Amino acid sequence: MNWLATAIPTGVTAFVATNLDDLIILTLLFSQANATFRRRHIVFGQYLGFMALLIASLPGFFGRSILPHHLIGLLGLVPIAMGLSRLLNPENDASGESKVDPKPSEFSPLQSLLSPQVYSVAAITVANGSDNIGIYVPLFANSEWKSLLVIVAIFLSLVGVWCYATYKLTLQPAIAPLLTRYGNYFVPYVLIGLGVAIVLDSNALTPLALAGSCFCLMGLVKDRSQPTEVENN
Repeated sequence: MNWLATAIPTGVTAFVATNLDDLIILTLLFSQANATFRRRHIVFGQYLGFMALLIASLPGFFGRSILPHHLIGLLGLVPIAMGLSRLLNPENDASGESKVDPKPSEFSPLQSLLSPQVYSVAAITVANGSDNIGIYVPLFANSEWKSLLVIVAIFLSLVGVWCYATYKLTLQPAIAPLLTRYGNYFVPYVLIGLGVAIVLDSNALTPLALAGSCFCLMGLVKDRSQPTEVENN
């Protein structure tokens, strides 16, 4: 059982070392939960994104990698788009928070899993965790199949712990009012900064190409459906 005594601390250490920044991202995401962006979307998205990271790292168990680092870095455009959307369309977030559904729809795991909110969170998880692959590939490559199963099980368990801990953090009396009051103001900038850091760190785009991409995204995410107010004199 020496392999088990080694696999458990290895799995815990590897997860904590590579996912500390997710605590901040998840806390911000849970603080933005509303009628259209529910907590289950965050949990499903986090698991979906982390499963994608594990699948991308599993080839290391067989001795090779399949996903170039710079291609994963392009997913950094997703949090940039989300941040720009929140920044340019603040009325959509406000309406989502104040919207109350008198007849809540029946919870459907499949419907939630297929929602675009889940894939947005998953994309952020993959983009923010692209560096994880560099740690997981050699870790898996040096693990036997029994140790690999234990490490993966620990990883998936700790994803749930991360989600639960950050959700509870947003409910703390000293923190919840601050996140509720100021979250809508700084979350867009955090998402944009996260995306920019991911893209540049992975060398997916040059700074000039990234700036051009941001301008294009601004045109795509700007909601033009809102009627403009016209003063009738």
